[in-house]
Parts: sequence; C-alpha cells; structure tokens
Amino acid sequence: MKIVFMGTPEFAVPSLRAIVQAGYEVAAVVTNPDEPQGRGLKVFPPAVKTAALELGLAVIQVESLKDPEFLRKLRGIAPDLMVVVAFRILPKEVFTVPRLGTFNLHSSLLPKYRGAAPINWAVVNGETETGITAFFLDEKMDTGKVILQKKTDIGENETAGELTARLSVIGAAAVVETIKLIESGNVKLIDQENSLATRAPKISKDDCAIEWNRPAKEVHDFIRGFSPEPGAFTFLNGKMLKVFRTRLAHERANLPAGSVKVETGRLFAACSDGLVEILELQLEGKKRLAAAEFLRGARVAAGTNLTMSRA
Repeated sequence: MKIVFMGTPEFAVPSLRAIVQAGYEVAAVVTNPDEPQGRGLKVFPPAVKTAALELGLAVIQVESLKDPEFLRKLRGIAPDLMVVVAFRILPKEVFTVPRLGTFNLHSSLLPKYRGAAPINWAVVNGETETGITAFFLDEKMDTGKVILQKKTDIGENETAGELTARLSVIGAAAVVETIKLIESGNVKLIDQENSLATRAPKISKDDCAIEWNRPAKEVHDFIRGFSPEPGAFTFLNGKMLKVFRTRLAHERANLPAGSVKVETGRLFAACSDGLVEILELQLEGKKRLAAAEFLRGARVAAGTNLTMSRA
C-alpha cells in the first residue's frame, strides 16, 4: 500500500514513525514550509520534516494546497491512501486523490470538540475523558464517517501539553490500526451524531485571561487547559504574569477574588469559592519558575491583587 502522510507539528511525528515501523511504504510526506521563529527569527523546519528526512522519506513542502504543481505531483504519486495528522483543512481536489480515501486523526471523541484546539478546550471545560478519532475526510470540517476511536482519562492536574504528548502516542497506534482496517476491507463506518457536536475553535490571546471571580475548579481547569501554550495570564503590579500550573487548595479564604496569599514559600490566589495554589509561573520579561523560587526574588505584599489588565 502506497501512503502519503500529511502533518506538521511534533504531535504528528509518532504517527509517521509508527507507519514506517509497521512496514508501510510512505511515498511522500507533505508538510508546511520552514518558518522563522523566536526573537532572532531564525528559520526552522517543521518537526514532521525533520523526522521524515531522518527516515529517508521524500518531503513536499507546500504553501497552497490548491497549487496546480502540487496537485500534479500528488496525482503523479498515485497514493492508495492519505493519512492526515495535525495538518490543514484539505480541499476536495486533494483528499479525493487516493483510491482508498483520506483519513484524519483528530484529538477528541468526535463529534465533541470539532475544530482547531480540541485538547485545550476539553481540559478547560473540565472533561474527565477524551481520546482520538480516525475518520474519513469529507467536505465539512471534522464531520466524516468514523473509522475508530480510542478513549483515555484526563488527570485532574494534567495540563493540555501533557495530554497532547499522551494522545500523540495513543494516536500513533490508532493510525496503524486504522491503516490495517482499511487495507483488510473490514472497516465498519459510523456516522457522527451532529446534534451532539461541540466546538473547539482556534485560541486567541483574549481567550487566555484568567477570571479570578470564577470557582476555583474552573480557574484550575482554565489554567491547565492553556498550559504551556499559549499560556493563561493575569497581571501582577502592572506586569503580565503567565500561570502554567496550579492545584486546588481545598480550603476557603475570606479574601476577594484575585487576592494573593503568601504562606511559607507558597503562593495562593483567591477565586469566588476558595483558593488555588500557583505552582509554576512566569513574570513578564523573566524565565518560568516554580512558585517558591519566584517568591524568593519577588516582593508580593499582603493584599496584592491579580487583575485582568495592566491598570
């Protein structure tokens, strides 16, 4: 079976490696162009490109998926199947090229969390279970017929970054299982129940401001849902403070929401119904620190408030 793999970030790398290790022919790997990153704008290749070259695979980097030259090249490969993991929305003229179709690995239990950021929103919303879905692409985003799903629990303190790493491994095994099912002709497709669909839109900076006047459990889930990227934030004495890790304090405090409490090297923030303990944070212009280390170098006076703006 001749396969074309499409993906870009680190999340997709385990799937690509698993396909090769399973002995399948990967005729080409399609990924995004190299991009400038960081303050120096040094150009870096996508993680999938790096992995593909290490595996000795042909790489196609494409700006526009409707580029006639790209389409000509893809049709010339004549793949039996295309596998998409963390890539872009494919136009019909692309996903209909393979004779056996194109399937996508999505990081939720569809139809829940359709969209660009399913892992983040599942954690933000306090879900206790998620998973991955392999489904055949059709013309509407994340709506195609389901081939298989794999479930996993979400830990009460697990961050989106940690869950992403776990799902990439679960997803890699599922990708190989899906290919084998398609190859055998034993696929039993399941229609998605559209009435149960929920959305997981792309995250903007405005989504990440912490609202301390919400219940502590919601604040905790919010912070871990945006950790490590793009990072939930608040403001401390007019400077942005990103919060990466918290835990529920399970105690009440007679403090206004957003008030800070410092106690023997520990940092707490008041919510509407209790406290969260801040474990890891990063003040604007500084490096990421554990709370105890942060407190050794920062003066946080009693009665200090965390706010949603610099003012």
